[in-house]
Amino acid sequence: MSKNTKRLLILAALIIVAAAITWWALRPAGLPAAIVSGNGRIEATEIDIATKMPGRVAEILAREGDFVASGQVLARMDTFVLLAQQAEAQAQVHQAESAWQTAKSVVVQRESEQNAATAVVAQRRAEFDAASKRLQRSQRLVGEGATPQQEVDDDRARVLGMQAAIRAAEAQVAAAGAGIEAAKSQVLQSKSLIEAVKATVTRLQADIDDSVLKAPRDGRVQYRVAEPGEVLDSGGRVLNMVDLSDVYMTFFLPTEAAGKIALGSDIHLVLDAMPNYVIPAKASFVASVAQFTPKTVETESERLKLMFRVRARLDPELLKQHLTQVKTGVPGKAYVKLDPAIEWPAELAVKLPK
Repeated sequence: MSKNTKRLLILAALIIVAAAITWWALRPAGLPAAIVSGNGRIEATEIDIATKMPGRVAEILAREGDFVASGQVLARMDTFVLLAQQAEAQAQVHQAESAWQTAKSVVVQRESEQNAATAVVAQRRAEFDAASKRLQRSQRLVGEGATPQQEVDDDRARVLGMQAAIRAAEAQVAAAGAGIEAAKSQVLQSKSLIEAVKATVTRLQADIDDSVLKAPRDGRVQYRVAEPGEVLDSGGRVLNMVDLSDVYMTFFLPTEAAGKIALGSDIHLVLDAMPNYVIPAKASFVASVAQFTPKTVETESERLKLMFRVRARLDPELLKQHLTQVKTGVPGKAYVKLDPAIEWPAELAVKLPK
């Protein structure tokens, strides 16, 4: 074995011994049987600030590490094309409204024509009545020899002409009625077109509003994924942030311990980066399915080896008080009190930074 290899092995052994000594010095001693522990890491809900539609990034207003408030503008997408489309749609609205007014005027015109045609029908019927009475008189007089036959023939022709005129006038009334219905249909079509184009304007406005990317809740920016000028697809990420109101530690416990944990149970956390502080938390989740275990468990001893995922959630109000000190990814240890009746040992009593 070479000298370098021996030195590396000795160095590795010293590191392991130092780590063991450090862990032994920092570990809580003499824990009651009703308190169990598991290793974990601080996590938080991550949120991607992404685009709704393809486009070019106009500006990014947040930097990595910035604390942001809910509703704060973080980035803006280029909306030049959307604004042009919206202007076009608004012009179509005005055009459709003008067509609607014209269609209503046509309805009024067609109704006037129908009223005039109805009046003509009445006039023709009156003329027909007068011609019929004159024909009756001339027929009576021709029988007495007081009127020539030619006059009777003329009166009969006049009556027939009046009948034809009545039918023509009635046809004019029917045509005017059809014109009214057609004009009313055009009014409805114009109205529908107005609503459709207005809906397009509203949709484009929604797209323009969505081009302003805002923070959905309070948190901290983790990563700046894109830069101004980049063209992104729909759903393209611009920023990644963490919700600092939803911070938790995930750890694993064996079957016996996990079965005794109730939601809301007290959990105290000790982080490697701050071993002198004890942070309170509550059990917010206990997995119903074991993790990293064989698919088939045959014996009782194997069942005891099953590990269940547990989540300890920190109080949001406590997080607000120490917002600048909250960091994700920090490893630590979670201690769970299975028996509510016992007291926490002094070394695990809550102790927070001031």
